Amino acid sequence: MTQPSPSGTWRGGLSSTFDELNKFFTISGMPVASSQYWNSIHGRAPGEAEQDGEGRQTMRTLARNMTFLMKSIALGKEQFGLPEKEERIATHFIR
Repeated sequence: MTQPSPSGTWRGGLSSTFDELNKFFTISGMPVASSQYWNSIHGRAPGEAEQDGEGRQTMRTLARNMTFLMKSIALGKEQFGLPEKEERIATHFIR
């Protein structure tokens, strides 16, 4: 029996869900704050997530990056306004 690769299943095991969520954000023109790895923390029983040092560090990094992004957007909006939006052009490849 083959064992799954730890690199493919450790934190990236649900990466397709994370990818789908981010696609929705980016297609909607929303800024996305990043972190240092997949934005997840793991634990099955109450209190186990507290033991996930890597996950906790990832969440702290995400929180700092989100704070920076929100402050930067607020300052940019104040100084430069919002970006101009164009009317969407849809390309139909089936003719």
